Amino acid sequence: MPRRFALICTLSTMLVPALAVSADSASPAAQAITSNAAPAAIGPYSQAVLSNGTLYVSGQIALDPKTGQLVAADIRAQTKQVFANLTAVLEAAHMTLANAVQVQVFLADLEDFAAMNEIYATAFKAPYPARFTVQVARLPRDARIEIGLIAVKR
Repeated sequence: MPRRFALICTLSTMLVPALAVSADSASPAAQAITSNAAPAAIGPYSQAVLSNGTLYVSGQIALDPKTGQLVAADIRAQTKQVFANLTAVLEAAHMTLANAVQVQVFLADLEDFAAMNEIYATAFKAPYPARFTVQVARLPRDARIEIGLIAVKR
């Protein structure tokens, strides 16, 4: 048997019992978090899910929660709206942006990075969350930005 295959088999037999034990443990179930102050999900997903003190917030685009329409096409205005939407979802879980530990930023055009980053810098204080930013081919509703995040109760 090749070494790589033997190592994978050994690791899988070590991990399977561990996974079975954690699945049977008395850990709290995942809980969907919803805020009326943020746009309703536009698909079959939750605005956020809370599990074991960690909040996984779905990507937010710049939809106005009152109208359901995308705000102005300006990247600064869209970034501000995205942070307002994220904040509303975090508040529904009794958290703030200070609880964020990891942020995912998706831009329709990396040329918007500097302008987005100006608004982003006002949303967080040190220690800043880890972050990645990527350009994508297209975002829902042709938004210019989408941001998701992971937050932890402290």
